[in-house]
Amino acid sequence: MKMLFNKLSSQRSKNDDSLSLDASKWQLALEYSSIGLWEYDAELNRVFFSEGSKQIIGVKDPNFGNNPNDWNDRVHPEDRTDYFKAFQDHLDNSTDMYENEHRIKCEDGTYKWIRDKGKVVEWTPEGKYKRIIGTHTDITSMVEKEEQLEKYLQLITSQNKRLHNFTHIVSHNLKTHIGNFKNILEFYDDTNSETEREELMGHLKTISEGLTSTIVDLDDIISIKSKSNSNDLNENVNVFDSVEKVINNLEIDIANNEIAIFNTIEKDVELFANRSYLESIIFNLISNGIKYRHPERHGKIIIKSEVTDSDVTILVSDNGIGIDTEKFKNQLFEMYQTFHGTNREDSRGIGLYITKTQIEALGGTIDVESKLNEGTTFTLSFNK
Repeated sequence: MKMLFNKLSSQRSKNDDSLSLDASKWQLALEYSSIGLWEYDAELNRVFFSEGSKQIIGVKDPNFGNNPNDWNDRVHPEDRTDYFKAFQDHLDNSTDMYENEHRIKCEDGTYKWIRDKGKVVEWTPEGKYKRIIGTHTDITSMVEKEEQLEKYLQLITSQNKRLHNFTHIVSHNLKTHIGNFKNILEFYDDTNSETEREELMGHLKTISEGLTSTIVDLDDIISIKSKSNSNDLNENVNVFDSVEKVINNLEIDIANNEIAIFNTIEKDVELFANRSYLESIIFNLISNGIKYRHPERHGKIIIKSEVTDSDVTILVSDNGIGIDTEKFKNQLFEMYQTFHGTNREDSRGIGLYITKTQIEALGGTIDVESKLNEGTTFTLSFNK
């Protein structure tokens, strides 16, 4: 490597703007393999970039590198601290070689991931660095694959968790209902008292309702998951119109509870999605805002949108009783979990679980921010 750069340096008088592609045959091979070469000359205070380095980011300016910060200024703001620290650590002799992975801004405005390596190869008599040489390797494809693998891992983990919850219902809840049925029937056979039999029949009715509710929950979840990979029911859905439809359907509840509701969704926002799922999601979140209104103030629910070139975000905010997210942050979207402390008979702890499942079936995500006695905001994010 040192001999290569000595050869390259000797050609600067012929071409001071870049490293010569003819310095060696294998340099051309490096460039075709998305690897570039660079050299920093402290005396000239400039960086010489091979065509390979410039090709990675689409730069054609022959003067690129005359300003020693030409590359530095393109490093992604989130990566700069580690980038400069890694380089300084090598200059301070804390590391034998400089090495860093960072995002670099290309000419077309996109970012690529670069593995950057370098080493001081020449010092001044005073012990200061004089010449540093290094390589740039385009690792964008590798990073994207790693990110995709991480997404798959998170998806598998999430699916395993849901499977565990599903198994819990089947093994525990259904087993409990069946056991209760068996016990009540045994008591029924053992008694001759009509009064006791009527009482036992009342218990059987209660158990039957609980069993029916559990089966409905399971059916809802199975139905959502069975359709989650199908685009057959997807269509372009106007989000504003869907929210208006939900508000109209809840008109009586909204009026009875004196809730002020504001649909500020931009009227041209559309999603390619399952209309029924989207409306069900909005319905559940608005219903929660009504159900868990604060008893000491007039209720208010605001639905708004934020749109970028790639994403659509829907926010559903209320000024209700709120949730202690610090206490329940790991349970918010679990099955049969309630967090409001209201002891409401209609709080089954299934709504948020189904809502999250539906959102994931649409390829979206859901987050929640909430404070006790202040209110809650649900943030739904979808790819545009």
